[in-house]
Amino acid sequence: MTDKIRVGDQWYVSAKSARADENPHVLKHDETFVLFDRFGDVQVLGSGEQGLYHEDTRYLSHLELLIDGVRPMFLGSAVKEDNSVLVVELMNPDLPLNGVAKGSLHLFRAKLLWQGTCYEHLRLTNHGDEKARLRITLQFDADFVDLFEVRGMERARRGERLATELGDAEVLLGYRGLDGRTRRTRVSFEPTPTALTERQADFDLELARKQEQHVYLTAACEQGDARRPAPPRYDVAFRRNDDARRASLSDCSAIETSNPLVNRWLHRSVCDLAMLTTTLPSGPYPYAGVPWYSTTFGRDGIITAREYLWIDPSLARGVLSVLAATQATAEDPSRDAEPGKILHEARKCEMANTREVPFGQYYGTVDATPLFVGLAGAYFHRTGDLDFIRRLWPHVTSALEWIDRYGDRDGDGFVEYARRSNDGLLQQGWKDSHDSVFHADGRMAEPPIALAEVQGYVFEAKLVAAELAAQLGDVTLAYRLQREARALRDAFRERFWCKEQGVYAIALDGHKQRCTVATSNAGHALWTGIASPEHAQIMAERFLSPDFHSGWGIRTVAAGQPHYNPMSYHNGSIWPHDNALIAAGLARYGYTQQALRVFAGLFDASVYFDQHRLPELFCGFPRRPTEGPTLYPVACSPQAWAAAAVFGIVQACLGLEMHAGQGEISLHAPRLPEFIDWMSIHNLAIGERSVDLLLQRYDNNLGIEVLRKSGNLAVRVLI
Repeated sequence: MTDKIRVGDQWYVSAKSARADENPHVLKHDETFVLFDRFGDVQVLGSGEQGLYHEDTRYLSHLELLIDGVRPMFLGSAVKEDNSVLVVELMNPDLPLNGVAKGSLHLFRAKLLWQGTCYEHLRLTNHGDEKARLRITLQFDADFVDLFEVRGMERARRGERLATELGDAEVLLGYRGLDGRTRRTRVSFEPTPTALTERQADFDLELARKQEQHVYLTAACEQGDARRPAPPRYDVAFRRNDDARRASLSDCSAIETSNPLVNRWLHRSVCDLAMLTTTLPSGPYPYAGVPWYSTTFGRDGIITAREYLWIDPSLARGVLSVLAATQATAEDPSRDAEPGKILHEARKCEMANTREVPFGQYYGTVDATPLFVGLAGAYFHRTGDLDFIRRLWPHVTSALEWIDRYGDRDGDGFVEYARRSNDGLLQQGWKDSHDSVFHADGRMAEPPIALAEVQGYVFEAKLVAAELAAQLGDVTLAYRLQREARALRDAFRERFWCKEQGVYAIALDGHKQRCTVATSNAGHALWTGIASPEHAQIMAERFLSPDFHSGWGIRTVAAGQPHYNPMSYHNGSIWPHDNALIAAGLARYGYTQQALRVFAGLFDASVYFDQHRLPELFCGFPRRPTEGPTLYPVACSPQAWAAAAVFGIVQACLGLEMHAGQGEISLHAPRLPEFIDWMSIHNLAIGERSVDLLLQRYDNNLGIEVLRKSGNLAVRVLI
């Protein structure tokens, strides 16, 4: 295993140099995503991540447009607000070979993804006063490298590059992997090129004054030896793609505010979640993030669905269905799998198939299982869908059995983890960097490790499972789970509290010693309700102190603590989803003003990020006047739980709860931040019943008006 690039025992994303393009343009549809530079090209320099990927394999590693052998001049490029199409505008430089003056020709490139195929429409318009003759060249290639190679791993050997097949208007590039699977990229052109080789298509064009000409390219990702049906034409794919995106948003609640910048953040988040959501056989699932984690992650999917639950509960239903279908049923130490355990990560790439990486179907997560149960309970509260819960119940009880049998191996009441696989994740909480759990003297914690937030997740899981058991008629189980939850709560408050730090310890190590370090993990204890009110009061002040709160958000590790590094992945950086959960916890205990400060910090940060898109994480440097937040160089963007964070924070500040069984929507001491004067929520629905609400901020309170109501649905405000 010495060829794997690691830090300690942790898989990570290598960053040997700065990105060739700071803000690559991203498109994604189901299992396929693509990263372009600002010209709409794919330029892979060194181990750059640009390219067309399908199921974590790069099917297009080079794509470049040339005009008379030179690169066009850049005018502008942007992905449409709904993430459906990338539009690039270029013009010609001086072309002395054909006597075409600079700026005579406008080159319009439109790109989209649909069902495993990347489409390009190139439109050329002659705005000059003379006829223009020119040669358009499209260069292309496919290296079929695995995403883990792009991330920095080296392989002792690779599969076989197949002979290229060349036709009049298409080229078939192929590769047979070490897993025995054949992968091909079929590059097709319309009209037929003037000349076509294995890596280049040339079009000799003549444009009269004001004339347009069009060139189309498709790059289809194919697997197996049988040829797949020809993809539809560009215009058909464009319409289907557009219709699908509109349909995905049609039944969701919608939020509008008085602040256009907030609206852009909200809209960007909705569209990013729609793009990241992949249709799987068991239901829709939000893939974690592009480019490194565009696949099924248990923890990420659950928290994303939970943050977005009040907006669109169908996403939570899909997440629960997919994770139930992939729940472990047997022990397999090589995959850290045990009966009842919920999936951490699933991959379909060559290196996963050959077991060069352990992530084909990998279960090395301690928190996804209790979070799965928590999501089931939250989904039921939101929808009242008892029939679905009844079908899901065997998976819920299996998850509960895992918690007690495998999660708490020593029977002390706390759920711990210790890696069983030889090459899986060393740390198995959400902070899964190898150096993320440590003592006050800097020593790394020895396993088995009981994380603070995991005890909160288990506490919530047992409480909501008790409610579900009662709904299903198993009163005995309900009482037992309630007793166990109370016992865990009491033990947690006693064993984890660190008076000297003003927060709960990040963990107990394998010797049951507290790791007395001030980290954001303790904030999740607020979110789940396991914290005592006295401790919550102290933490509400602690999390907003300068060592924790940078001005943009709450750091994962407070400044001044051992291993604090504002440029690290988990030891001082700022994660939007982490902040959203902490804000929800603060509001839960009545500290809504503190939650509003977290909201304000993330909003201010969103203004500085490209397209108002919050990335997976950003650096934890203190906020400085007239400067924006500092980017983390290899963060996923877009990223699902970062996109959903804004909805979790809005819900927290409004104290919004939805109780389908009572047909009630309640708002507990709702507040809006100072940068929002009013907020409207349209189509807030429970089943067929729905309301439209208008919330108006005043100096000391909030006015709420029901603009429309359909069905018997109560709206209650608790002061």
